Amino acid sequence: MTGRAKGEVTLGEFAPLGHYIALRIGFAFPLSEQNALPEPWVDHYTQHGLMVHDPVIRWVYGNTGAIRWSEITLPDPKGVLEAARRFGLGYGAAISCADDSPDCFRSFGTFVRADREFTDDELAALARIVRGLHDARAQSPNVTSAELEALSLVRDGFLTKEIASRLGVSEGAVKQRLRNVRAKLGAKNGSQAVSIALRQRLI
Repeated sequence: MTGRAKGEVTLGEFAPLGHYIALRIGFAFPLSEQNALPEPWVDHYTQHGLMVHDPVIRWVYGNTGAIRWSEITLPDPKGVLEAARRFGLGYGAAISCADDSPDCFRSFGTFVRADREFTDDELAALARIVRGLHDARAQSPNVTSAELEALSLVRDGFLTKEIASRLGVSEGAVKQRLRNVRAKLGAKNGSQAVSIALRQRLI
């Protein structure tokens, strides 16, 4: 591991309370994610199913760019942002970027701190970080998002039947996607395909 370059700012310094980053979301799932948000908030958020009601999530899926949570004007009938404040997440920023390709992979990040709003310079820096992570995991042009989603679930240990259930497709469709991605990556089997995809930062 190399040392940090002089003047480089870490995510922890930008967002001392934590962050969540989802990279290259295709049809359903991110190919990779980082969740460094406070555990009590993650537990509350998950147990109460707040994702579908979260105006921040609706904003990152409907927009690209950078915004402070306080500037999001979408309805929040379940009081998600107020609940976040009760858990100490006083100030937040959301970043979203997407490809122009037909597969239209999207990546986003949300970042939190307790002491003050994020500055314009910090928003711009966070946008560069998220875009850089998004681009670093750019896929080979002939590998589809559906194929990579199936392969990422293989990486996570899911069986064909479970992958089909999670993606809402038939087992035959999953097997075809996995055959396709193995052929495109030149892999002899699923384990080798996962290894190649990880090495190429596709998943």
